Amino acid sequence: MTDNSRADANTGHKMGSETGATLLVAGGLVSAFGAVSCCALPVVLGSLGLASAWLGSLALLAGPHRPALLAAAVICLLAGGGMLLRCRRAATTCVAGAVCRRPMRSALIAGALSLGAILTVLGFVFA
Repeated sequence: MTDNSRADANTGHKMGSETGATLLVAGGLVSAFGAVSCCALPVVLGSLGLASAWLGSLALLAGPHRPALLAAAVICLLAGGGMLLRCRRAATTCVAGAVCRRPMRSALIAGALSLGAILTVLGFVFA
C-alpha cells in the first residue's frame, strides 16, 4: 500500500459525504423548482421582466404532484444541509493541503442549498 492510497482511504469518507450532500441538495433544488413552477416562479420571473411562458408545460406536469415535491424538497434540503454541516466540521480537522479541503465546492453547495430553500419557501407561500 502506498502513501497515496492511504490518504485516499482516510479522506474517502469526507469526500463521500460531500458528494452525498451535493446529490441531496440537487434533488431538493429540482423538487423545489418543480413545486414552484406553477405559481411562484412565473410571478417572480414576470416581476423581473423575464418571460416565463415556457413554465406552462412544466406546470402541467408538476402541478398535481406539488405536495409530494414540496415534501421531497424539504427532506432533501434538510438532509443535504446536515451533511454539508458535517463536512464543514470534518474539514476543520483536516490537515492543510489535503484532499478533503474543497472550499469552492462547499460554497457552491451552500449557494444551491440557499436557492433551494428560497424556492421551497416560495412554494409554501404560493400554495
